[in-house]
Amino acid sequence: MDIQTILLIVLAGVVALVLVLFQYHYKTKKRGKLSVLLSFLRFLTWFGAFVLLINPKFTKNDYTLEKANLMVLADNSSSMKDQGLIESLQALKERQDLADKFNIIYHSFGGNLNVHDSLSFSEPNTNISKALKSLNTIYGGNNGAVLLLTDGNQTLGEDYEFYSKNQKMPVYPIILGDTTTYEDVRIDQVNTNKYAFLNNKFPLEAYVSYQGSGSASSTLSISVNGKSVYRENISFGGTNRTKVINTLLSADIVGTKRIQISLGKLEGERNTKNNSRTTAVEVIDEKTNIALVSDVLHPDIGSLKNAIETNEQRAVSILKSSVGSNKLEEFDLFILYQPKSSFKAVYDFIEQKKVNYFTIVGPKTNMNFLNSAQETFSHQRFNQTEETSPNLNPGFSAFDMSNFNVDDYPPLDANMGEVTIKKPGETLLSRRVRGVSLNDPLLYVSEADGQREGVLFGENIWKWRVQNYRNEKSFKNFDEFIGKLIRYLAASKPKTRFSLDYETVYEGTNSAKIKANYFDKAYEFDGNATIDLQLKHNDTGVLSRFTMLLKNGYFEADLANMAPGTYTFTAKVLNENLTKSGSFTILDFDVERQFLSTNYKKLERMALNTSAESYFPNQVGQLVDELMVQKRFLPVQKSEQNVVSLIDFRVLLALIAATLAIEWFIRKYNGLN
Repeated sequence: MDIQTILLIVLAGVVALVLVLFQYHYKTKKRGKLSVLLSFLRFLTWFGAFVLLINPKFTKNDYTLEKANLMVLADNSSSMKDQGLIESLQALKERQDLADKFNIIYHSFGGNLNVHDSLSFSEPNTNISKALKSLNTIYGGNNGAVLLLTDGNQTLGEDYEFYSKNQKMPVYPIILGDTTTYEDVRIDQVNTNKYAFLNNKFPLEAYVSYQGSGSASSTLSISVNGKSVYRENISFGGTNRTKVINTLLSADIVGTKRIQISLGKLEGERNTKNNSRTTAVEVIDEKTNIALVSDVLHPDIGSLKNAIETNEQRAVSILKSSVGSNKLEEFDLFILYQPKSSFKAVYDFIEQKKVNYFTIVGPKTNMNFLNSAQETFSHQRFNQTEETSPNLNPGFSAFDMSNFNVDDYPPLDANMGEVTIKKPGETLLSRRVRGVSLNDPLLYVSEADGQREGVLFGENIWKWRVQNYRNEKSFKNFDEFIGKLIRYLAASKPKTRFSLDYETVYEGTNSAKIKANYFDKAYEFDGNATIDLQLKHNDTGVLSRFTMLLKNGYFEADLANMAPGTYTFTAKVLNENLTKSGSFTILDFDVERQFLSTNYKKLERMALNTSAESYFPNQVGQLVDELMVQKRFLPVQKSEQNVVSLIDFRVLLALIAATLAIEWFIRKYNGLN
């Protein structure tokens, strides 16, 4: 209690005494025991009231001794089995002096940091940097150190050597495993596309590395569905420790291509599990079949066909309007060149099937028929034509036209008359007649109810292709323009209420997942659906069944516990006639088995970055001795200051009330006012 409070209490006693003397003894002749008793009660009342106002407090300091934290971080990945980790932990636990100096906390880690209950050595990945980050988040503000028991081979996450430069606490690695360096060649990574188009070539990239003190040579071979398609001799030596292999493979058959990349075994090589990798590419036939329907001969037809077919994934068939409906079923997009009344069957088919189409209007078009056959536009006709030049719309957004320039393109022959657009869309090219820009469209595209349409109000587009060649000695600019237009018109896909997302090949079970999307009849995501997934292992015939779990806007089945092999599966939406089937392969691939030796040099560099040292299992005693003499890990004394009230205000209020009540009773009993 400070001196100021003491002085206030003394002052309160003096003031209370003065008030009592004034009330009971000033100009009062009566003296006696009753007067003294009443004075004493009044003094207690006044003094209690003043003390209640002062509320005296005193400060109490509590001192505690806080030991430094020692985080023991044990690698629980599958590569640590039989590497002496348990023995090293036991040696640490037997040092009672270590427990006396430190607050020891045990953790294990694999892909994530875990509370150390027991070690199963079942983690499929090692992420040292993430474990260290988690420790910093939890204990970063405390004095402490980290004992890291691992082989130093990380399979996920940020490089822990670079991360350790910002590490807050010192890290003492206990290096486990075989530190002998063996000659080893391995395939580190394979990159390829998920899909490839039929009759095209797709790239494959493989990263190959060599570990050893001398030089070595090996042979890399690539086989597709068991057939060898590529072979290359590779040499390593000196500073040349890595190679990047790039090649193109042919996509000649529709279906999934299983690709195996293999390295020849070195003489005396101990670890050959990392000499091969398997991946897969799905070859799909997405060739767009386009029907160009025309009853007239015109140079535009040949120009359009040549421009469209510069992309090998597109094929154009020139048909008459009298073509049968069975033939029309083969096509994905229709180009209707200057349609007449004979096109009625084609328009009926397009309307029924909701197929996308592109109409080219010209002087030979029957406008009365065309205005009645479609509902996208109506065109007045005055039986006269006019030369119409194009104006590019800079605000067009349906697809990228930034590289297309029409400034010097010759005019097209177009029908005179006003064009009225009935369906919403965008004008790609507008009309310019005799140097005057009009609001009427020259090339217009629209999309409604899942169907895309395009209209060109003019003929002689072949002149544009010729002009492009004059300007650039190439048809490229015009052909790309037509290609983008055709790709836009042919790109619409039918809506599906139930779809699956999965890989055809999974490297191990860690990433094996199947995702699904389900929409109700209004095409809104339905999170209340139940999706049943049934899988069959093709080799063993074992059936497995899952109910896909609802995630954030999709359903998912985690196949992490499935055995390696090839599976066929069927996914079904219960209470709906919606099913999807497919197949995939889970490879017997364990990334932890890709390493044979301990990465002790990297662990030593990490220890150096954190102002610590690395140790081996037979040096655990030396490590403990070093920690015991380190002054930076001395216990920290902490004080906690508590401010405690000297009085209990409830007791004091009760005392004041009691003295007032007793005084009042005595005064009344004795007939005093």
